[in-house]
Amino acid sequence: MMSDRVHPVQPEPVTGATPETPRSSVPRSGNVDPKPGPQPGSYVIQVPKDLVLRTPPEGNARRAKAYARRAARRRRNCCCVLLAWLAALLVLLAAAAGVLYLVFRPRAPDYSIDSLSIAPLNLSAAAVSPQFNATVRADNPNKKVGIYYRHGSDIKVTYDGVTLCAGEWPAFYHAPRNETVFVAVLRGSDIRLSSANQQSLLAAEAQGRQIPLRIDAKVPVRVKFGAVTSWTITVKVKCDIAVDKLTENAKIVSKNCHVKVKVFKFLGL
Repeated sequence: MMSDRVHPVQPEPVTGATPETPRSSVPRSGNVDPKPGPQPGSYVIQVPKDLVLRTPPEGNARRAKAYARRAARRRRNCCCVLLAWLAALLVLLAAAAGVLYLVFRPRAPDYSIDSLSIAPLNLSAAAVSPQFNATVRADNPNKKVGIYYRHGSDIKVTYDGVTLCAGEWPAFYHAPRNETVFVAVLRGSDIRLSSANQQSLLAAEAQGRQIPLRIDAKVPVRVKFGAVTSWTITVKVKCDIAVDKLTENAKIVSKNCHVKVKVFKFLGL
């Protein structure tokens, strides 16, 4: 009996979708590198095209220029108002000064040095400590103006530009039509004179020549116009004097004092 021939059986195709190969595993054509992504910590903002800034329309530009012109006019108007107020204030101050001058007729006070007592000096020493007592006469010639001399004054005596001693002007009220005499105590410590100054002073004493000295005073005061008291101003007194010797019995041979008061200068004096 002939044996049956056995043929190989072909496998049936498998039904169903074949799984797709991942995109990442599919090779791309060419050698184009993929676009790099954002770095860590950075941000990518996409702005729609309709929000991109463009040149403003012509109408908006005209409105912006008109607004700028109005703002400039407002600034000019503010400056004009401020200048007008300042001018009015100056006019009022000038008018007040004129009224004060006409009503009170203020005059600057007068000052003079009546005497000067000097402790003995050893001019041959390397350093000296002068002690001066200056008798000052203050005269207030005003009928309706008083003067308050305040603390914080400074008075000094110099020779050839070198300060010998310094002190303080006493604080007191100087009544109208009043003459006050006081003593200003002036002290100096370890004053070193140049050899030229020492020789000049020694020669003046030996030959009996006049010794020129300068007295400067700066005194803060307040001026009283009736019931109105001014702000604090400074009175400056400068006196050029000459003495016959540097002793307790020194005699003033010549003197010339000048007074500078800014408030009276403002009032035309």
